[in-house]
Amino acid sequence: MRSAIQADLLRRRFADAGQEHVFAGERSLDVAGRERLYAALATIDLGLVAEFQRLTRGPAAAGVAPSRFEPAEVFPLRRGPSELAEERRARQRGAEMLRAGTVGWLLVAGGQASRLGHDAPKGCFPVTPLTGTSLYELFAQKLHAARARHGALGPWYVMTSEATDVPTREYFERERYFGLDPRDVVFFRQSMVPALDTAGRILMAAPDAPFLAPNGHGGLLAALATSGALEHARDRGVETFSYFQVDNPLAWPSDPLFLGLHALRGARMSSKVVKKRDAAEKVGVLGRVDGRLTCIEYSDLPATLREARDERGELVFWAGNIALHVLDRAFVEDLTRGGLQLPWHVARKRIPTTAADGVRTEVEGYKFETFVFDALSLAGPSVVLEVAREREFSPVKNKDGEDSASTARRDQCRLFASWAARAGIALPPPDVEGLHRIEVDPRFAEDEAEFLARASAKPREVAGGHLYAP
Repeated sequence: MRSAIQADLLRRRFADAGQEHVFAGERSLDVAGRERLYAALATIDLGLVAEFQRLTRGPAAAGVAPSRFEPAEVFPLRRGPSELAEERRARQRGAEMLRAGTVGWLLVAGGQASRLGHDAPKGCFPVTPLTGTSLYELFAQKLHAARARHGALGPWYVMTSEATDVPTREYFERERYFGLDPRDVVFFRQSMVPALDTAGRILMAAPDAPFLAPNGHGGLLAALATSGALEHARDRGVETFSYFQVDNPLAWPSDPLFLGLHALRGARMSSKVVKKRDAAEKVGVLGRVDGRLTCIEYSDLPATLREARDERGELVFWAGNIALHVLDRAFVEDLTRGGLQLPWHVARKRIPTTAADGVRTEVEGYKFETFVFDALSLAGPSVVLEVAREREFSPVKNKDGEDSASTARRDQCRLFASWAARAGIALPPPDVEGLHRIEVDPRFAEDEAEFLARASAKPREVAGGHLYAP
């Protein structure tokens, strides 16, 4: 518990910063409530708050408008002879990296599944079409599969948030880490930053709590450094991180081609992309802005360029970002030395808050985030690899409609049914949606080639479908 002197020092710090209002409800709090307030306020970097205030002031906050947009150079899905030769070398190099254990998995898992009607971290959400395996368990199965195939793999780094940290750790412990060695799973927590009102004042969620929000997926890089996870990776011999997000069950973090291309080309950060469905799909695209590679947000790309097509009728800016990256550990160390070297992005929103009299309301305010893809412009050499959407990207973001649990299960069934059809295997009867309900445990087959090599195995009948599992 803080002494009266410590509490006075805290009040003085916030008063000097023009933020004394955060103590307005202090008198209404009991001893425990005041301690919660002091503990929360002590985590706030008032220097960062001052930077946030500068970002929200006047037209200069928007920065200089870019003058030139260009599409990214992409290693394509359809490959000519020279690209096929490079592909063979890259697959071999990537497999060597995996066997050496120098690749660590880096998972962003700070989100809750509340939008999906599930009161738990999103990683606990059941996502596979027959067994209802959770996202966390599915990725653990993929880790087991990669280790069985390559003989080694580095640790798994899982970034949680304030909301998901404790339940995620408890879930892994309850499930006995899905058969993984607990020493190979490293949890670290994303930082939270305050939101401000339009006058630059810190908003309060309650009399005993400032309104704090996650600092964006770019904050993963800073959290790696401040938590000790980056030092852990260095001690374990991890040289490369394979980055993915928890809501994509089709993510393939141990893809030898991607890892190998990244290494052979001397890249420090690389990305996977898919073809946009159409010009209106609201997804960022990889491209160059004033000569620097970055992810161009949908709203930042002029409409004429979003709609632009080449002589074949294809979109010029088609390389949709799917948040699958490879980053060198040394690059992350450079980015975080002396503090995270990424820009802050400002979003103006209606934010729930509590007035000094305890009345709940909503006000106009600002939230602040960093984006991991902003590191691309600092990386120098970079690989942009095109992959098939149906093979590697089907996120679970919404309760219904596109990018929902139902579309993710549908896409898994379609992918696995295509493997079975290519192997000449009889498919289960279609369901009412016309889907052949098939699930392939990653430990049975990590990709189509491995499935075809094991096509003589008999599936198990589960929930009206076929399950291929070890």
